[in-house]
Amino acid sequence: MADPQLTLPQPDAPAGTALDAWLHHLAHERRLSPRTLEAYGHAGRRYLAFLAGHRGGALTVGDLAGITASDLRAHLAERRSGAHPLSARSLSQALSAIRAFHRFLERRLGVEAPELALVRGPRIKPSLPRALQIDQALELMEATGDDAETPPWEAARDRAVLMLLYGCGLRISEALSLTDGDVPLSETLRITGKGTKTRIVPVLPQVASAVAAYRTLRPWTEGPDRALFLARRGGKLSPRQVQAAVQTLRRRLGLPETTTPHALRHSFATHLLGAGADLRSLQDLLGHASLSTTQKYTAVDAARLMGVYSSAHPRG
Repeated sequence: MADPQLTLPQPDAPAGTALDAWLHHLAHERRLSPRTLEAYGHAGRRYLAFLAGHRGGALTVGDLAGITASDLRAHLAERRSGAHPLSARSLSQALSAIRAFHRFLERRLGVEAPELALVRGPRIKPSLPRALQIDQALELMEATGDDAETPPWEAARDRAVLMLLYGCGLRISEALSLTDGDVPLSETLRITGKGTKTRIVPVLPQVASAVAAYRTLRPWTEGPDRALFLARRGGKLSPRQVQAAVQTLRRRLGLPETTTPHALRHSFATHLLGAGADLRSLQDLLGHASLSTTQKYTAVDAARLMGVYSSAHPRG
C-alpha cells in the first residue's frame, strides 16, 4: 500500500523533487535503514548534480526520460576518477542506487530511460566474509573486563553486546535496538532486521547471563521503551562506540585487522556451518532474504578446510 503522504511531482518540477519522493518511498514504504537511505540519497544527489553540469543546466523530472547510456557512463567515469575516486565495489553500489531511482521514476511517474539498461557495472572480485577463529572470538569477549580503567558496568555492557553478536548472530544495529522491554531474555528472541523482516533466534544461557549481568550493574533506571544498551551519559549506545571498543580490544590482544563487531556475526555463521548446520536454517537465523547471501559462508568453510589440508598433509 502506498504511503498516503507521498506526493508525486509533475513532469515540469525540478528533478530533485523526484529524488525526494523516491527517498520518502524508501523510508516509509520500503522502510530501509537510515544508513542505506543516507547512501542512496548521497548517490542520487551526486548523480543529479553531475547531470545538471553535464547537460548545461538544471533538469526537470521529465528531462530524466532523456538520460542516455552515454550520460550515465560519463557520470560513473567522473566518480571513478574524481578527487575522491570510488572503488569498484562503491561504484557498483552507486550504480545500483541510480538504477533503483530510475525504476521508481518508471513505475510511479511513467518516466522511462530505457538506454540505461545498456550500462554495465564494474567487475567485482567477490570477497569472502572474514570470520575469527573460535578461540579468538571467545578471547575477545572475555577480555572486555581486563581494563581496570573501564567501569564494571561498561565492561559488562560491551561483553553482553559482543555475546549477542556471536551467540545469536545479530547485526550490531539489531543488538543495539533492544529495549528494556525485551529483557530478561528467554530461550528465544524476536528480532526485526533489514526490511522489517522478523525472525526468531535462540538464546544461549551464556548470552542471557551476560545480558542479565549488565542489566544488574547498569546505573540507569529502566523503562520498557528505553534502549537496553546505554552510553556513559545515559544515551543510546551507538555502533561507532562498539566498534571503538572492539578496536581497542583487538589491538590489546593482537588480533587481525578484520576483527570488527560484524566479524562476530560472520564467525557465528561460519562456526555453525562448520559444525554441520544446514544452509536453510542458517539463512533463517541470520535473517538473509536470499539464500545466495548465506551460501558465501560455504566458501569460507571450504577455504578453511583447504588451509588445514595444506598445512597438515605431508604433500601440502
